Amino acid sequence: MTKPQPHLMTLDDALAAVLAQAARLDTPHTVDTFDADGRVLWADAVSQLQVPPLDNSAMDGYAVRRSEVQAAGVVLPVSQRIAAGHVGTELAPGTVARIFTGAPIPAGADAVVMQEDVEALSDGSVRVNAVPKADQWIRRAGEDIANGSTVLKGGTRLTPAALGLAASIGLGQVQVARKPRVALFSTGDELVMPGSVAPQDMPPGSIYNSNRFFLRALLVRLGCEVTDCGIVPDNREATVQVMSDAAEGHDLILSTAGVSVGEEDHVRPAVEQLGELGLWKISMKPGKPFAFGKVYQNGDRAAANAHFMGLPGNPVSSFVTFLMLVRPFLLRLQGVADVTPRAVPAVANFDVTKADARREFLRVRQTEQGGLELFRNQSAGVLPSAVWGDGFVDNPAMTTIQKGDTVRYIPLAELL
Repeated sequence: MTKPQPHLMTLDDALAAVLAQAARLDTPHTVDTFDADGRVLWADAVSQLQVPPLDNSAMDGYAVRRSEVQAAGVVLPVSQRIAAGHVGTELAPGTVARIFTGAPIPAGADAVVMQEDVEALSDGSVRVNAVPKADQWIRRAGEDIANGSTVLKGGTRLTPAALGLAASIGLGQVQVARKPRVALFSTGDELVMPGSVAPQDMPPGSIYNSNRFFLRALLVRLGCEVTDCGIVPDNREATVQVMSDAAEGHDLILSTAGVSVGEEDHVRPAVEQLGELGLWKISMKPGKPFAFGKVYQNGDRAAANAHFMGLPGNPVSSFVTFLMLVRPFLLRLQGVADVTPRAVPAVANFDVTKADARREFLRVRQTEQGGLELFRNQSAGVLPSAVWGDGFVDNPAMTTIQKGDTVRYIPLAELL
């Protein structure tokens, strides 16, 4: 069995250290509610009205007085017709009102009989074929939202449903956190942009830059404004220049690769020259190398500055480390309080017979029966595993898994 590695930082400790530096971004922005999907609400949204504003019908049917429909088969004339958006008059005794979904209940009525339980007669009256219960098919005023109630908490990441809720209390605009501004670059002379060189013409030792594509997409999904600084050559001068320029006007500089101690890894000395850097080895798999620090323009601590995060170069390591550390940092910058992904219990349909010394995020896919299948190759460089899978098993260090065990499953939908 692999022995624990006590010199490694736990993921929980690394996340706590990162979040401790994530001060909320400054002045909020006001945007149209139509355009606020995915943005983070700046302050509580408090309703200035009750919803529904009046008692209204939950069904197309007939508003009645229950005291006049004590048995099935009662015949009553129709005294009025009330459509949604219109207000009727008080229900005349001994009559019913034709009413439609969302229309206000007329005074005097205390139930609605849905139209399927009513027979229209040739003389314009109706036969009520069901005895209604008290308040049947009536939505009471304020039962959805009370006047003065908080309907959305500040720090909520707005979903399509949340936008509808905001609109339902009259918010045509909302105040949201400013979008984090992120400078993104990759390092490595081996990297080639897709489309610039055909596969058959790739130079020996070259690889396509895949990290740049999924990282930019993840950043955009998190509501960021992304400056793509491209591929930086493997030399210190170029790296220092890109990072110094990016320190102005950005909240975060994000890089992949180049943060180890190799002779061609220039990100580390560049950050140390311009600011401060913590180079961490984290007890997680895939992952482990992670850099976090701050970069000052021209190295001047009185000048503009940006946070810095350096991800591993292997694609799956970069993908997982982003989701576990960069994602919560960016959400916290926008004011989201709970940035922890929700894990749910699920049954493993596989075995892991060798316990790893690090906390492991296994790429899995949920079956129709709810069990989890394991991707056959869990290597940090196998990006197909992240496409095939629909989530991760969060497996603690030094833990084996037997088929049938209950494990912690984090759906990718929680993270994207």
